[in-house]
Amino acid sequence: MLRSMVARNSARRPCIAYRPIKPSDLEALEQLHLNLFPIRYESEFFCNVVNHNDIISWGAVDRNRPNAQSDELIGFVTIKIVLARESEISDLIRCDSGRTDQTLVYILTLGVVESYRKFGIASALIGEVTRYARTIPTCRAVYLHVISYNNPAIFLYNKLSFKCVRRLHGFYLIDSQHYDAYLFVYYVNGGHSPCSPLELAVCVVNYLRGSLKSVTARLWRRDDRKPWRWTKCKESCGLIAPQGKNLSIDGSTEFQRV
Repeated sequence: MLRSMVARNSARRPCIAYRPIKPSDLEALEQLHLNLFPIRYESEFFCNVVNHNDIISWGAVDRNRPNAQSDELIGFVTIKIVLARESEISDLIRCDSGRTDQTLVYILTLGVVESYRKFGIASALIGEVTRYARTIPTCRAVYLHVISYNNPAIFLYNKLSFKCVRRLHGFYLIDSQHYDAYLFVYYVNGGHSPCSPLELAVCVVNYLRGSLKSVTARLWRRDDRKPWRWTKCKESCGLIAPQGKNLSIDGSTEFQRV
């Protein structure tokens, strides 16, 4: 029913608006998850979403749809806040050891009705999430999982500057078959990995600089043990080197060690 109503109105130019998900969205939210995901969610999950029980959400609606359909969900995102030190990515976040209240935002589900894709709705919903995360002083990152074969989602998160930091083998179990997942992270409020790209580059530069100084110092010490002093010898020869041996360069030039 929901899909057919969306299909009939998809030819109209949409006017997309975003709002919190509310209790009256319960049936539509369940149907959307059933249509879009291979994973089945418990009824408790949807009740927690619409009643805001530890889950925060945004819905997308098309205001140009007729009658009551103008407030019917065509997209959604659900999230929850977790403590950084208790999360599965605690090793990927540099936490302040003096603070125990640092948090992360975890994206639970994100979906858009097929006929409303290519309108930037998913990007806008993710934008709502990252803006919200920035308003939480203790939040250091937004993260999520993507099943390995979901190429459009992988492309989307890469485009939105999420970092793919880990591949989790056999993370999903669907119809008795295991599928890998990619873990994506988006850092906010100064959060970063324990060794950020900039820090890694600085370490490499410092290491190379130290190695160069060490090599240069060894070469100077070697030169100090065997000093070479060049002076002019004869008008036709040009230079004199120490230690009393002649060094022939070519037929017309001769060097002497003294």
